Amino acid sequence: MATETDEPTLTVDELAARAGVTVRTVRFYSTRGLLPPPAIGPRRVGHYGPGHLSRLALIEELQHQGMTLAAIERYLEQLPEDLSAHDLAVHRALVASWAPDSAEEASHAELERRAGRSLSDEDIDRLAAMGVLERTGGAEADGGYRLDPGLLRLGVQLLDVPIAHETILAARAVLLEHTRSAAHELTRLFRDEVWDPYRERESDPEHVAAMKSLSAHMQPMVVQALVTAFQRSLKEELRAAFATE
Repeated sequence: MATETDEPTLTVDELAARAGVTVRTVRFYSTRGLLPPPAIGPRRVGHYGPGHLSRLALIEELQHQGMTLAAIERYLEQLPEDLSAHDLAVHRALVASWAPDSAEEASHAELERRAGRSLSDEDIDRLAAMGVLERTGGAEADGGYRLDPGLLRLGVQLLDVPIAHETILAARAVLLEHTRSAAHELTRLFRDEVWDPYRERESDPEHVAAMKSLSAHMQPMVVQALVTAFQRSLKEELRAAFATE
């Protein structure tokens, strides 16, 4: 199966272009320790890989959620050190599910630049089936698209996985059904067990301050818990389904 290599091959300019940020932003995050240092190649040129790209996307999404750099540092410190670029992309996608629509407009040329590869009509159809993008300018080669840049990275990684178009649609329907159910139940639990008691004690300044702190950090904490629980459950299910006798 042909997949994106894990070798660090991107220069800082290429990394910034793929992530849709400035080189200055990349270097700032690096100085804060939010991005691992690049691999140093010939002539002392730093090279970055898919892990840097996925981590950069996660940092940007957490900032979009309103988290401070200090909070992002704490969040990243809690993640397992051996997370792959794919795992980081999953984290980012789930974090983004709490945010308002963050879609961006892009031409076909811009889409391919962000994807880091050429994209056929079949590739576009598969990305659309995954909910990564939708066409806004027709099916022409230079037509426009509305896309989620974070989901794009994850979707491009899945393009080379031999899964039928129909299977992608069915998998997406399953994920939407169960994530919406989980979101509904978690919202009900928060409302009944946290919000309603807060309303009864909203005259207490210390309690109000505690609730504000909880509200600021609840979404990332819940997302991280969901990711961890889902990954463990998926590993157990796959192990049971494909265990050799």
